[in-house]
Amino acid sequence: MFCFSRIRSGLLAFIDIFVPFSRCFEQSKKTHLFFDTKRGVLSYQRFLQIFLMMEAETSWVSHCFDNIENDSVEFDPFLELKDESSKEIAAAVSVDLILPDDLLERILTCLPVASIFRAGCVCKRWHEIVSSKRFLRNFSCLPSQKPWYFMFTSSDEPVGYAYDPILRKWHGIDLPCIERSNWFIASSCGLVCFMDSDSRSRLYVCNPIAKCFKGLDEPPGPKFSDYSALAISVNRVSRSYNASIIKSKQVPGDFFQWDLSIHVYNSETMSWVTTLTEVLTGWRAGDESVICDGVLYFLIYSTGGGGSENRHGLIAYNLTSQLSHSLLMRSFIPVPCSLTCGRLMNLKEKLLMVGGIGKQDRPDIIKGIRIWSLNGKEWQEIARMPHCFFQGFGEIDEVFASSGTDDLIYIQSYGGPTLLVFDVNLREWKWSQKCPVSKRFPLHLFTGFCFEPRLEIAP
Repeated sequence: MFCFSRIRSGLLAFIDIFVPFSRCFEQSKKTHLFFDTKRGVLSYQRFLQIFLMMEAETSWVSHCFDNIENDSVEFDPFLELKDESSKEIAAAVSVDLILPDDLLERILTCLPVASIFRAGCVCKRWHEIVSSKRFLRNFSCLPSQKPWYFMFTSSDEPVGYAYDPILRKWHGIDLPCIERSNWFIASSCGLVCFMDSDSRSRLYVCNPIAKCFKGLDEPPGPKFSDYSALAISVNRVSRSYNASIIKSKQVPGDFFQWDLSIHVYNSETMSWVTTLTEVLTGWRAGDESVICDGVLYFLIYSTGGGGSENRHGLIAYNLTSQLSHSLLMRSFIPVPCSLTCGRLMNLKEKLLMVGGIGKQDRPDIIKGIRIWSLNGKEWQEIARMPHCFFQGFGEIDEVFASSGTDDLIYIQSYGGPTLLVFDVNLREWKWSQKCPVSKRFPLHLFTGFCFEPRLEIAP
């Protein structure tokens, strides 16, 4: 494994090599080392400018690979050196001579995703490296990237900003396929699945970083269900994926009975299969589901007949066995306490739930937020949101947005753009940098989802 300390040492040594030359140019008032467009050579001055730019910028939309033409690349104007000796010195200190392609490729591979996009705009040589199949193949072998959080800043239009926890910056990106911010959304290993909220028959799987997408066939089952839950799971080795939809529809004339069906899409067979149909009594499915290690977990909600402690429950359905006539309630797992809402997420193939804690006398009023992990059929509390962070949201409703992957969990109130990040490994709560958009009117709602930024995976 190419460790970060070695990369840092290599970069420092690389800069040290250039320092004497830069001082010589400063003394002769020729500090702008130049970029040779014919040879694809990057100068010391330009090298530093690019990396400083990577640190300073907040948007990388203009740096996408699609915006760079392979045949003609425009570079910033440079100061031509008049004497031949200066040209020879500049050529002698070029990146081509200092860093061979394989070493430069390793360094670029370890950059954050946003910086890789910007690096592709430095010069034609760098663009060819970060666009090569070998680079993407090496990038896929690296550990998971820290997940980004995309926050919708409009109640209708699918526009917003993505928060990068590594650089602690918001990036303006455009999401493909999605038409409204209230669509159903699920993500896994760099892929994001969208489903329209009206007919619930239009589905797309996309990579929001690489801007590639694919439309899925219309799923089976009732076209207009009362409740739907969407989930997706990507196999990191084969890069195949499964998408699941849980549909719940009330039995006509009977509020306590609900038809429930599970439909699974397999990317290898490119087809849907209805794996289960069942009638639940006293319970219905909702819009919360996730796939962890081949098991589909989803929350169910009481339709009456129980106390406040029975308002929510969890169902575990094994997608590997896919029993079509299984009694779902046999896999019923009670929630740890009375919840105002629950949010399920997959963190390294382990199920975690973020839940709002209701007051003792008013279970529909939220008084705090906790996080649990599921071990077998037992819940283990791993964190409680400190009261100072809970108060930091201002007025938070009994329901809120929360999603997570890898080691990070994001929590936000629908009423504002404030975003809280919890690091599961460090047990650390931290506010994100302030979102570029503020609340514009009283009913302005905010929501979002997290996804892992990957360059190499495609639907």
